[in-house]
This record gives sequence, C-alpha cells and structure tokens, in this order.
Amino acid sequence: MAETKREIERKYEGSAVAEGAGLPDLTKVAGVSAVIDKGVAELDATYYDTADLRLAAANRTLRRRTGGDDAGWHLKLPVSEGVRDEIRAPLSATVPRALAGLVRARARDAELLPVVRLASARDVRHLVDADGALLAEVSVDAVRAERLTEGGGTSEWTEIEVELADEGDPALLDKVEKKLRKAGLRPSGSASKLARALADTAPEGAETGTKTKSKTASKSSDGTPTAGDHVLAYLRTQRDAIVELDPAARRDLPDSVHQMRVATRRMRSAFRSYRKVIDRAVTDPIGVELKWLAAELGVDRDREVLTERIQQGLAELPRTLVTGPVRGRLRTWSAARRSGSRRHLIAVLDGKRYLALLDTLDALLDAPPLLPAAAKPPTKAIPKAVLRDYKRLSTHVQDALDAPPATEDRDRAMHEARKKAKRTRYAAEAAVPALGKPAKNLVRYMKDLQNLLGEHQDSVMVRGALRDLATQAHAAGESSFTYGVLYGREEQKAAAYERDLPAKSPGRHPEYADDLRAGRRVRKSR
Repeated sequence: MAETKREIERKYEGSAVAEGAGLPDLTKVAGVSAVIDKGVAELDATYYDTADLRLAAANRTLRRRTGGDDAGWHLKLPVSEGVRDEIRAPLSATVPRALAGLVRARARDAELLPVVRLASARDVRHLVDADGALLAEVSVDAVRAERLTEGGGTSEWTEIEVELADEGDPALLDKVEKKLRKAGLRPSGSASKLARALADTAPEGAETGTKTKSKTASKSSDGTPTAGDHVLAYLRTQRDAIVELDPAARRDLPDSVHQMRVATRRMRSAFRSYRKVIDRAVTDPIGVELKWLAAELGVDRDREVLTERIQQGLAELPRTLVTGPVRGRLRTWSAARRSGSRRHLIAVLDGKRYLALLDTLDALLDAPPLLPAAAKPPTKAIPKAVLRDYKRLSTHVQDALDAPPATEDRDRAMHEARKKAKRTRYAAEAAVPALGKPAKNLVRYMKDLQNLLGEHQDSVMVRGALRDLATQAHAAGESSFTYGVLYGREEQKAAAYERDLPAKSPGRHPEYADDLRAGRRVRKSR
C-alpha cells in the first residue's frame, strides 16, 4: 500500500562543504534550541526512468532505495518550488504497480529501466525546539553517482539538505538558509540529486533529462506571433494539463478529475472554434476521442456534484421535514457509485485507448495540420472564430427562452445553450493573449452565463437522482417524503434560473461582441 508524505526541502552546495568544513552552528538560528547528531546512514538508491528520460524531463523521480529509516520505493511529484509529494511503497523486486500507474501518462508504453545509482553517506542532524520537538532535519550527503546506461560515467559531490519537519513552519527554512549563506554556502544549482547525476554522468550527446521547448508554428514575416501560434499555444496548454493532472486524478486529489475533464473539453472546443486555423479533417477524429475521455472522467465528477448538491439541500431543511434514514441512504448510494466509478477511472487511465490518445495529441502538436489562415495576424482569424461562436450561442439561448417553461424541451434547450456558452468561453480564453481586454471581458460574461445554465442543468440531474433514491427508499419500506420535498425545492430553483435567463442573454448584451469587433479594429490599425 502506497503512502504519501509532503516533502519541503532545500539543497545547498559550496566549497566549504566540498572541503569537509561541516555545518555552521545552527543553534544560533531563532527557535532552534539544540542540534542532535543522529549518526551516519548509508543509502543506496537506484533511479528508474524511460530510456529517453521522460520522467526526469518532467521533474519526476522514481527510485528504489535501501538503508535509512524509509527504505522502499519512492516516487516524487512536484507540487511547487521546493515542495514535492513523496509517494512510498514497500521494497519489491520490480516497480510497484501503483507507482507505475502514477507515471504512465509520461512513460506510456516505454519500459522503466534503471538509469542511475546513487550511493550516499548521509550525516544526519535534527534541529529541535525547547520541548525537543523536531523542527527540521539537516544532512550532509557525500554522494557517488553511477550512470547505469551504456557509456555512462561516475561523479562525486557533497551537498547539504534541509528538510522541514511534518507540519513545520516554512519560515524556519529561510532562517536556516541565512545562516548557511553566511557560512559561504549557496542553493544547489540542480533541482535534485538525480538531475545533477544525469548531467554529470551523461555520455556525450546523451539525454540529460532537461526540458525542451515545445515547437511552435512559423512566425509571420516580421517575426510576430500568428493566429496559428496563439491557437497552438492554447492547445499545448490543454495537452499539458491532461498529462499533468493524470497522477492527481489517480490519487483522487480534490478537483483533479474535474480539471482534467475541463482540459479535454477546452481542447475539443478549440478544434471546432478554430477550424479555419487547424484542419478539422485531422482534428475531428481526435475530438471524438476527447469526448470519450471527458465522458469517462465525468462518471466520477457527476457523482460528486449530485452528492454535494443533495447534501446541501438536506442541510437547509428543517429537521421536521427529514423523515427516515435519508442521510444514511445517500451515503450508501454515493459510496456505491463512487467505488465503481473510481475503479472504472483507473481502468480507463491504464487503458490502451487513453494512452493512444496522448500519443496522438503529441503527434498533432509536433506536426500541426495548419491551414492558410494560421499564417495570418491573430487579429483577423481569432476574432472571427469567437464572434461566430457568440452568434451561435445567442441563437441557442433564444431557443431556450422560446421553449415552454418547466418542460423537458426547456431543459434540453438550456443544456444546449450551456454547452455553447462553454465553447464561446473557451474560444475567448484562447483569444485573450491576442485580443486582450475585450476577450477577457467576454470570458467573464460567459462564466456568469455558464454558471446560471449550469445550475439549471445540475437541478435537472439532481431531480433524476432524487427520483432514484425515492424509489429505492420506497422499495426498502422507508419514507420517501423527504426526497419529494427536496425535489420540489429543486423545481423552484430551476424556475428561478429560468426567470433570470432573459436578463443575461446575449441579446441583452451586444456590447461584448461590439467591443471584440472594436478591439480588433484598433489593433489592426496600430
């Protein structure tokens, strides 16, 4: 079973360390009452990666380590500068399945191989406060690195590592750093031991695991970004988000599945909105796969939304209106759906279809099928695409307003308008770097309209869930009264959203389209 530890640490190097001068007196650091010598630990770690070092390029490290008090498999995933989540699994002969899954979006079908071995003599000291509580661990690491691939070399160095204790105050690291800098030390030039080892031991011309810049579309004759540049930048951002969020979705981190789903929708929407820039004959089949992935991700997300909304409705009810084991039945219903959806999600992310989609996205962005409009200035092709979507949205909102209130026809029309509002919003998001404030204003307006339409659709879905729950309760001999009360309240909410729609309809707000057109003219005249 894998466990996770949040790791906040900093690394230092300098001639004083290399010459064995040791640590300065850290009891002079404010808040540190004593420095306790914990002895020297002999650590032996083998790092695994693909042959072309895909994990290292993404700042991921996967290792099997013996020695010390945390022997086992460790996968480190970046959270922010100097902060990583270390996911641990027990020692085994091969890469644990759980950890292999968390890097699958990076490794794909490539084999995970031993690439570097690090042997370290770690001289450990604990910084403690007046009560003896651990504040941080400071170690002086004498490291020997050996490249395990053909033609690799070896390297040796010494560095200091300062790791904050669990629940520790990050301000302590600043205080310790100030003391170390006064002693002639400096922050390490490498993000990790592995990064330094790869750089120091690489055969000539071999991969070092450093990041490479993404390819871009051809610039215009004067070197300024084209419409194609802007669209491709947006598409790359969504592709990167899908891959980046993959391990978070597998770990069930808050909002990760939802954000991953949004990235798939943004990319698919951009294919359709900017069809004059990038060839739909190529992107339409990819859009089908993105739609499939979004639907699979939605199994879990829809459960979250429905459960939260019903729980909120229950919390708002007076106790006299809650009859029977409503909360218990809701928990059982939600848990059953959640268990199945989580297993299904992992199976999808481990499946060949998903990995093939990731490969297809990479290939598309490496050799994008750009159309002639892609080479034009962004102020020409991009506003046209956004305004085209805006016009379609206006039509769909009017269709919803024309449908009879509180009917399935109105529900369907509002749902279609919601989808068009999303598409217009995403098109405007992609346009912001090129068009500036008019596009930003349209994004804000679309979020507002989308939220209203989304609340209405959630109400429709919740009413369906409440019908299911009431049927189950009735079959079990329980009262279904409370589900009916909640259903009625959801009907009232939906009616209120429908009444609010006319004031937010695009027909009442032509200024957003007008500003977009005006902004386009101003930029073209410059």
